[in-house]
Amino acid sequence: MTQMIKKPSLTFWQIFNMNVGFLGIQFSFGLQQTAINPVFLFLGAPEDMLPILNIAGPVTGLIVQPLIGAISDKTWSPRWGRRKPFFLIGAIIGSLCLFAFPLSPVLWFAVGLLWILDVGNNMAMEPYRAFVGDKLPEKQLSLGYQMQSLFVGAGIVLANASIFLFQDWFGGGEVEVAGSIPKWLYYSFFIGAVLSVTTILWSVLKTPEIPPSDEELAEINSHKALPFSERFKMPFKEISSAVKEMPKFMWKLSAVYLFQWYALFVYWQFITPLFRTTMGYDLSQAAAQAAKMSTTYNIATVVVALMLVPLTLKFGGKKIYAASLFATGLALLSIPYINDPVYVLFPMVFFGIGWAAMMGIPYTMVSKIVPQERRGVYMGILNMMIVIPMGIETLTFGPIFKNLLGANAVNAMLFAGVFFLIAAVLALRLNVQKAKEE
Repeated sequence: MTQMIKKPSLTFWQIFNMNVGFLGIQFSFGLQQTAINPVFLFLGAPEDMLPILNIAGPVTGLIVQPLIGAISDKTWSPRWGRRKPFFLIGAIIGSLCLFAFPLSPVLWFAVGLLWILDVGNNMAMEPYRAFVGDKLPEKQLSLGYQMQSLFVGAGIVLANASIFLFQDWFGGGEVEVAGSIPKWLYYSFFIGAVLSVTTILWSVLKTPEIPPSDEELAEINSHKALPFSERFKMPFKEISSAVKEMPKFMWKLSAVYLFQWYALFVYWQFITPLFRTTMGYDLSQAAAQAAKMSTTYNIATVVVALMLVPLTLKFGGKKIYAASLFATGLALLSIPYINDPVYVLFPMVFFGIGWAAMMGIPYTMVSKIVPQERRGVYMGILNMMIVIPMGIETLTFGPIFKNLLGANAVNAMLFAGVFFLIAAVLALRLNVQKAKEE
């Protein structure tokens, strides 16, 4: 058994400062949710190609996050720490890509940049999840991960608010030109590039990492002493071993994630086409309306994220998580039947509650049941459970949309709503206590 280090409780503001970096990461993620697909459409991509054009996220997440998690578990620098070097490098990569993205001259260039951007975002995000688990005692894990949910919402709110505000302020007189990205969309990407680095630096400078125990340090040093070929193979061996020894709770969670994340990818890809279908908007108007939808649900996330902490303590994470997924499913089922641009924002409140739960509760559950010395690799495996459904969606939903759903964005949204309801039912099977006993 690895020697356990007693972790001191942190103040509210220490936990706040620790998570500020998530603001920049999630601003970038917000642009991926709302702005990337309109960029592809502006550059001439057909709607049924949107799923496959988004395959960068699942592939890079599947490879990068577990590898970075396993490598960071075996890393320690007295100056830079264990996790912080990785999310700082990831933020720099993401920042450079965000600066370049709106300048994409052709579709293939934008698609290539998305691959690099996703590498940066995944390199930053995975160690950040483990970072919170490393720092906080078990009684504060729920607050730590729900604080991340708050910054998830805040970052995406800022990203999407910037899109529809800049479209309103600077896009009114601009005529859409086929094959080009409108100038009003540039500013959101440039702001994201700055936030990506500055917010990460804030957390890096404000939050020291807990040094490893003597036993952990000896293990890290023995790993460094191995030949390069052995060190290269070690993360792959660690991932394989961790999957074999994974608690049954995580296998049950993977079933929930299969339907949850498949549905989320469908929503993000087809919310802009939906408004072209139901409201007759042009692409710029539809992109702005989609940004308002995302802004609304992420404002709800910011408001309710910390409220979920006492609720999960009182009723249990499983019940709150399942109820939130059910509410999200009902929200998506209602959106296609609301043709008013204001009233259609109301279901997003329920979506926002679900998003707050999705971004916090599962991480709290998993962090409680995995060993401290393997937290990085298990957080990476948890992300594999996210990106595998996304990868399946990118490969399968294009043909489903075209051949089974009549190439109709309304049907795509209803499909996503049903998948959320299935995820809610499966979430009722989750039980952290049973996972501890196995």
